[in-house]
Amino acid sequence: MDKAKRADKIATGVLYVVSGLIVCILAFLLLYILIRGLPHVSLDFLTSPSKAYQTGGGIGIQLFNSIFLLFVTMLISFPISLGAGIYLSEYARDNWVTGIIRTSIEILSSLPSVVVGLFGFLVFVIQFGYGFSILSGALALTLFNLPLLTRNIEESLRAIHYTQREAGLALGLSRWETVTKIVVPDASPGILTGIILSSGRIFGEAAALIYTAGQSAPALDFSNWNPLSVSSPISIFRQAETLAVHIWKINTEGTMPDGDSVSAGASAVLIIAVLLFNFGARAIGKRLHKKMTSA
Repeated sequence: MDKAKRADKIATGVLYVVSGLIVCILAFLLLYILIRGLPHVSLDFLTSPSKAYQTGGGIGIQLFNSIFLLFVTMLISFPISLGAGIYLSEYARDNWVTGIIRTSIEILSSLPSVVVGLFGFLVFVIQFGYGFSILSGALALTLFNLPLLTRNIEESLRAIHYTQREAGLALGLSRWETVTKIVVPDASPGILTGIILSSGRIFGEAAALIYTAGQSAPALDFSNWNPLSVSSPISIFRQAETLAVHIWKINTEGTMPDGDSVSAGASAVLIIAVLLFNFGARAIGKRLHKKMTSA
């Protein structure tokens, strides 16, 4: 008995040491990026366009492209993921077809982002003729985002107790009405948390967008709101270098005299955005869960 207790204490201590080491490494990396980059971040840096072969450039267009591309991607991927999650949770039978679907989702979630980017380049950029554009990038990121979001929605729906479904059916609601009016609203805290977490993952993606959304950030005319014009900020047919791609481009091409400071500042902004997505997901999920339980 004493040996078992001693072994348990040793194993627990080892786990605590490993966990603490991982947290320290992560904290060091985050602090290094923030300390190195935050001094270069200002309102002018966040709003001014980037410059090549001269100093003083910012990340205004790249930051806008990242946000707009995230919006378009979620607009495409969320309805598909919601439908797939509802089907797998509420309607799919446990047979070989469902097994193939789940296996396909697992395989798709394990693909490297560069493979998704190359697939998007061959299919959306070349085969469909969309070229390097926000649309091509959003479709590629949809493939990248679907497994995570679908699995999150399915698990959120499955977490709702079966008595909720029985209560809806007992009140005379159809199965579809029970799902849409009772199950999905009750699962909304978990679904919203998954949306925000997947948004953070999309916001920081670079490899898939290099081959689909392009590596240039043309000047935008914010007085032109024609979605068919390539100079319009809301056009999905224009090239859109995102913040993560911009960081990669700065460090590989070396066309900026102050590339180190711009890269450091852009990295700090990217880290802060991803942290806000993650902490925001936890905070919003907890608040919604409290409201649902108190109601």
